[in-house]
Amino acid sequence: MVLPPTVKLNNGHQMPVIGLGTYLAKNKEGVEAVKVAVDAGYRHFDTAYFYGNEKEVGEGLRAKISDGTVKREDLFVVTKLWNCFHDPKHVETAFQKSLENLNLDYIDLYLMHMPIGYEFRGYEEDLFPTDAEGNLCFSDVDYLDTWKAMEKLMATGKVRSLGISNFNSKQITRLLEVATVKPVTNQVECYLQLTQKKLTKFCKDLDIVITAYSPMGRPHDFGTNPNIPKPALEDERVKEIAKKYGKTTGQVILKYLIQELGVVPIPKSSNTERIKQNIDIFDFTLTPEDCKTLASLDNNVRTNPFNLCKKHKYYPFNEEF
Repeated sequence: MVLPPTVKLNNGHQMPVIGLGTYLAKNKEGVEAVKVAVDAGYRHFDTAYFYGNEKEVGEGLRAKISDGTVKREDLFVVTKLWNCFHDPKHVETAFQKSLENLNLDYIDLYLMHMPIGYEFRGYEEDLFPTDAEGNLCFSDVDYLDTWKAMEKLMATGKVRSLGISNFNSKQITRLLEVATVKPVTNQVECYLQLTQKKLTKFCKDLDIVITAYSPMGRPHDFGTNPNIPKPALEDERVKEIAKKYGKTTGQVILKYLIQELGVVPIPKSSNTERIKQNIDIFDFTLTPEDCKTLASLDNNVRTNPFNLCKKHKYYPFNEEF
């Protein structure tokens, strides 16, 4: 088995250039998806407290450690601080709960899920707090204070790296002015129709890696949400390139994100064959002509603009990048 290459983070740790996204992968399906992925060569696994599946991800990984397929040090495990826990007094408890859910000795990368804080109503329930009219209930905690609390976690030895998610360039600049621990990654939506080239360059210049969630777009939501374009998976131009290499359109898209954009995609799947296909992308190279064709699909469409958060003072998507 040929394992995916890694990218060196700004603190010296190595992160595999592709990972398994686990959003919505719960119960037995989640456990099995993780086990299949380990056997297929994945070593990078992305979850979050909000996903409600840290226990399943941990169970799958521990099973593959127990049967000798991998050692803990072979794995790169990512989870995230949820928006309800931005108050510094909640950060350590929230982190500890994630660590206990995963049931691992340490977490490789802990992200702030968003720069936006929500009202705290407990650790186990009301993770999406709303008022009587259905409006999200925010907190006004400054994400800089949240980050400072996250930095203290580094002293525990239970987390190796810290990062951010859904931050814009101005928020990153503001964070770096006070940070004593530099974020190693910014996890954002990134796919063929939203390639985030300006943000990617901005982060690269700061030695911050872009991790790409929803790297295929949101094909299952096409037709149900007016924001979501026809999936690039079905585009005739992408199909032609895939046919040339004997690959799937999904494999072509993931290859482009890694080869041309230099981002780290984390495709989500619980389908055994698709999990295997998504990592089988290191035996071909796209030509400059292929890349030019694929670049032409970019129309700067964000499929998940977090519309419910638009009134928050730290809403990240009002800036150009």
